[in-house]
Amino acid sequence: MFANEDALTLDEGYVIHTYGRYPVEFVSGDGAVLVDAAGNEYLDFLAGIGCACLGHAHPALVAALQDQATKVWQVSNYYHEENRGEYARLLSELLSKTTDELGHITGSTGTTWKTFFANSGAEANEGAFKLARRWGEKHLDGASGILTARKSFHGRTLATLAATGQDVFHKSFRPLPAGFDAVELNDIDALVAALDEPSDATGRVCAVMLECIQGEGGVWPADLDYLRAVRAACSERNILLVVDEVQTGVFRTGAPFSFQRAGIEPDVVSVAKGIAGGFPTGGVAARAEVADLLVPGDHGSTFGGNPLAVACGRACLETLVVEDMGEHVIAAGEHLARRLVALPHVTEVRGAGLMRGAQLDVPVANELVEKGLERAGNGTRGLVLNHIGDSILRFLPPLVVSDEQIDEMCEALEEMLA
Repeated sequence: MFANEDALTLDEGYVIHTYGRYPVEFVSGDGAVLVDAAGNEYLDFLAGIGCACLGHAHPALVAALQDQATKVWQVSNYYHEENRGEYARLLSELLSKTTDELGHITGSTGTTWKTFFANSGAEANEGAFKLARRWGEKHLDGASGILTARKSFHGRTLATLAATGQDVFHKSFRPLPAGFDAVELNDIDALVAALDEPSDATGRVCAVMLECIQGEGGVWPADLDYLRAVRAACSERNILLVVDEVQTGVFRTGAPFSFQRAGIEPDVVSVAKGIAGGFPTGGVAARAEVADLLVPGDHGSTFGGNPLAVACGRACLETLVVEDMGEHVIAAGEHLARRLVALPHVTEVRGAGLMRGAQLDVPVANELVEKGLERAGNGTRGLVLNHIGDSILRFLPPLVVSDEQIDEMCEALEEMLA
């Protein structure tokens, strides 16, 4: 499964082992199919943890990257760049869409959003924290606390770990930056109490940060009514609502952004993963009133929004819109959910669109991931699956996945579960 028989040895000897890697080396792909070094094919239901939204080697992204690669790669943010403004405008247009609860687009709020481009979701969230604290300084007499939800995940930097409501990620890295605390998701009374009677951990709160669906926590959705209530509670107190759309954004749940399914509009939104089809890109977007609180010198990134990134990002968003990807995701996601819930040992299917979690009644999720890879060979396609803990399978396929590929995956998974 390796192009170079020394690949595993070199990785073991020279790469820091922060990942438990599976023994396969992917060398190419097409749509929702990956190919390893031995030529075996796999149905990809992880998409680089949701990044490859248009699948692998999409012609529009390949063309955009190849074209830009012959021009200029890096000039720094001291200068204007081709595609950056157009990319930011596309994001603004998508962020201002309104949808119904399934994600079908119904209109637009007309809001103008401004974006700072970074390289990852964690960096995007760091920018969101700075915006929130500047808001607290200017509008809330210096309030600086940020309230999140238990089981949340916001990144691997120290500040985003502090915001992450899972103690398992905090081990060995304390002391974490101060000013963060978490309450139970979908408990509006607990959230309101934390806003009105802040803990010692946060002091006065300047912002609430939530995921509409907690991906790394186990694919746990925020109730739409809860999101509406949180928006109202923040508005009443002039507190910012920050929505982390790193995993749920860019049509992953059907809507352009998942918060739109609740009929709300946040103040700040962090994005990454699928925002450029898998090219390393992130961003923090804010309504103009909030965005304009940051001025030259307040924030920066050497590589953020470089010419390669914005060329890929613009091509990605234009393609998603032209191909009406949201409508496909809604239909394909409903098909995936129907097939998963009918599988043996699956007790619940959570999520929306093509972000789904299957709860198992047996602790075999990791074993299924391994067996999925082992299927590859002799004309049989393997499966690229993902597990969270020992009893949750998470599904984040490329948004271009077909019903036929979903059926093939579920039939294989049924065999393994049996």
